[in-house]
Amino acid sequence: MEQTNKKALLFIFITILIDVIGIGIIIPVTPKLIQHLTGEGISQASVYGGLLAVAYSLMQFIFSPVIGGLSDRFGRRPVLLLSLLGLGLDYIFMAFAPTIAWLFVGRILAGISGASFTTATAYIADISTPEKRAQNFGLVGAAFGIGFIIGPVVGGICSKWGTHVPFIVAACFSLLNFIYGYFILPESLKEENRRKFDWKRANPVGSLLHLKRYPMVIGLVATLVFLYLAGKSVESTWTYYTILKFQWDETWVGYSLGVVGILVAIVQGGLIRTVIPKLGAKKSIFIGLSLMTVGLLLFAFASKGWMMMSFLIPYCLGGIAGPALQGVISNEVPANEQGELQGALTSLMSLTAIVGPLIMNNLFSFCTKPGTAFYFPGAPFALGALLLLIGTLLAIRSLKNH
Repeated sequence: MEQTNKKALLFIFITILIDVIGIGIIIPVTPKLIQHLTGEGISQASVYGGLLAVAYSLMQFIFSPVIGGLSDRFGRRPVLLLSLLGLGLDYIFMAFAPTIAWLFVGRILAGISGASFTTATAYIADISTPEKRAQNFGLVGAAFGIGFIIGPVVGGICSKWGTHVPFIVAACFSLLNFIYGYFILPESLKEENRRKFDWKRANPVGSLLHLKRYPMVIGLVATLVFLYLAGKSVESTWTYYTILKFQWDETWVGYSLGVVGILVAIVQGGLIRTVIPKLGAKKSIFIGLSLMTVGLLLFAFASKGWMMMSFLIPYCLGGIAGPALQGVISNEVPANEQGELQGALTSLMSLTAIVGPLIMNNLFSFCTKPGTAFYFPGAPFALGALLLLIGTLLAIRSLKNH
């Protein structure tokens, strides 16, 4: 059984990794594809790019609870395989999209299929013992880190043969993963742990309201939301901040993102498997949140470009907080509600991907525009640190009697 679980865990890791690689592959070519389809310049193309990202995140927000509920009813395996098949076919669809409108349709379908993240994390919860859940959730972060190193590189290389080629490559990755999973992946959710599908609960609001039955969970979920929002300060403004303040070019920005990917992979894929068992989930949460807060404050007040690279270390080490939080939350919820729980968490993550960039980018713009009364390029990082502080206080309150 343990050997089977290890193979299944490896497949889930590969599934998430391929999903992220697929996203990363199309990043370098999306601007040119938009320009080709619209005939607009790079400035207007960036507007379309932002709207495409919102469309994708909005669909994940809406459909993650549906996918999670279906996996609680019919099992993880069929839902996960259908999501992988849908994602592969959608990449082919986008490769040959004749207009920008069809590209939007493609991103909407990708957002729905990309909700496989929900089923993948529910699968991890199914096959993990309570004491190993936090460590295994860390594999998700490791997959993201490695995926965002490999994906853009592969996309950049493939783009030499045309803007459509990276989409075809991404499709091949997803479809090969579907075929591999069809023959290898076992079902993780036992019949006795399944529940009826309920439309009232299969939506972001319904699934979150249902979590009110678990008071400690609600507080920790709120902490996760603040954690996700704080992270958007880095994801959304890192490039603009380093270009403006330290005159970095695209090459140095690329190097720095590569360093982020490597550090995330090391922390999420290896370090947490040692740290969380030794410290315990509770200490890991507080130490992780503290390190991330310190990292963001250091970013905000950095005076040299090399400092940004070195300050990535405490920030990325703080990544132990996320898996530890997920582990505690998951252990408080019954086996037949894991899909619903992961759907709710994925919805919240998607919502922060919509709201976070709007807040952080507009704050950066306000604090750096000519003639501003308050010039402070690091404002988004400072706001992120404040959000983490609030999240830490909520976690202290929730874990008081844990």
